[in-house]
Amino acid sequence: MNDFGYLSDSDVYLDAACQSLRPQPVIDALTDYYHHFNSCGERVKYSWGKTTDQKVALTRAKVLKFLKLSPRDYFTSFTLNTTYGLNLILSQIKPGLFDKIITSDLEHNSPFLATIAAAKRLAIPRQVISRQPDGSIDLNQDFTNAIVVLGAVSNVDGRQLTNLKDLTKVVHKSGGILILDAAQALAHNADLLAKTEADAICASAHKMYAPSLGIIVSRKDLLPKLETSFIGGGMVDDAQKASYQLSYENDDHIHSRFEAGLQAWGEIIALGTAIDWLSQQNSKNLQSYSKSNFDFLRGQPRVKLLNQAISPTISFHVENLDSHLLGAALSREGIMVRTGYFCAHYYLDHVLHLPPLVRVSLGLHNRPSDIAKFQTAMQKVLGV
Repeated sequence: MNDFGYLSDSDVYLDAACQSLRPQPVIDALTDYYHHFNSCGERVKYSWGKTTDQKVALTRAKVLKFLKLSPRDYFTSFTLNTTYGLNLILSQIKPGLFDKIITSDLEHNSPFLATIAAAKRLAIPRQVISRQPDGSIDLNQDFTNAIVVLGAVSNVDGRQLTNLKDLTKVVHKSGGILILDAAQALAHNADLLAKTEADAICASAHKMYAPSLGIIVSRKDLLPKLETSFIGGGMVDDAQKASYQLSYENDDHIHSRFEAGLQAWGEIIALGTAIDWLSQQNSKNLQSYSKSNFDFLRGQPRVKLLNQAISPTISFHVENLDSHLLGAALSREGIMVRTGYFCAHYYLDHVLHLPPLVRVSLGLHNRPSDIAKFQTAMQKVLGV
């Protein structure tokens, strides 16, 4: 069965790094919620609500199982997106616990900007370190008492934080904490995060074939380092005139620590379906298409390829051709790509001093005809 049967032959979607398309089972799961048990979770006693609670709890467990993390040490909460999750955690770290905050030059604006704000709030210095060509971090850094915030996979060229597990050990041994931007990792590189001991992982479900939703996976022992400042319904057991009792003090509701207000119950349930679907997929075709695009673009003399390795996400520019005009030309052929700096302005513009780029990012929805059409259109543009 073609789970993307709604795609027409003329539509070539090559922007999965921004937002993946949703397979039909995920769409059906969301529709099923709205049609059959549209209800508030964790608030009601009627049968619809009980169904919602059961399915949401199952999704929380599926996220941990997908990452091979133990519920003894970790819990799952849901937010709006990766950016929201990173800001929510960083904005609640207690002052005086850490001496500095560290991020890298390759980061998406989400962690890059959030660490600027956190450094100002906590009145601690901020350090921007460089990634190695393979995406790893030089472990000969001073991580003493540091908040380290890094992307697991780059949204620019797919570079992976290849020494994540060693980095985590070094950071923890130095008295620091590690927070991961995993927005680009969960769809196709979840194995990179498997059994990680990072203190928090923030991700976006809409990049892993699920509805628009944010995910926080946090270590339970991170919570004492945070000061609750974002408060609302759904996360308190009682409220007096000038005080309240937080629900997360009960381990059964620990997820409520990051869940003020009504949650996107249908989207959470559909995320559970997306995880099931992802777990059944074979990425062999995606790897083949990625290699084909990499080899094709690397072989074009006028194409300046940013990638040094094969990845579903490839960024490039063409000599003497505005990338936005190229994106518009491809659009007229029914080919959807991203152009610009991809929310990585500091690295692409101010470190590498590159012009705006074109990004081609593949997903499990892509077909051989998509790759052929893109390469034919590029040959036409390049005059090959």
